[in-house]
Amino acid sequence: MLKNINSIMVVIVISGMPGCGSSTTAKLLAKKLKLKHFSLGSWNKSQIEKLSRKKPETETERSIAMWKNKTGGSAKFHMDSDEFTKKVAKRGNVVIDAKLGITMLDRLYDFSVWLKAAKAMRIRRVAERDKISVSDAKKRLEQKESMERKNWKKIYGFDYFSQAKQADLIIDTGKHMPEEIVKIIIKEMNQ
Repeated sequence: MLKNINSIMVVIVISGMPGCGSSTTAKLLAKKLKLKHFSLGSWNKSQIEKLSRKKPETETERSIAMWKNKTGGSAKFHMDSDEFTKKVAKRGNVVIDAKLGITMLDRLYDFSVWLKAAKAMRIRRVAERDKISVSDAKKRLEQKESMERKNWKKIYGFDYFSQAKQADLIIDTGKHMPEEIVKIIIKEMNQ
């Protein structure tokens, strides 16, 4: 799809189910292509953490705390974040990982990827990443996913999992290591 990606202003969006490795993939892809990386989720959580006294210990807890925060759960906060991310995209030469990026950044990116994996795989990854038990990971992942889907549907009117239909490429991350996923993306972009 993109010929000689290093010679143009490129914007790549990585999105997917929680626990699929969208941040890991986006960071690796940006490094491989010598592009900037922007994580909307990390940016959002850092904005909310500036307002609170205590930073949650794990990545999943950070997401849940953001949604429970009055500001972090507001439509205005998320719409303002989308506008900020559009500005990042307009500057180009960036890999953006954003759960709603495929829809919210429509026409501002050159290539989009949706990552998916079986729930058991995603739970196992969250347990490893957050250094918690599998049963705790299951509870937290289910809580996070439920909050995201319910709140974003309320704010935007669509289930963010439906973005898979819009993506240029869908990858099951349960079948590949992160480095392999990056190779698949680059190969597909160059076709």
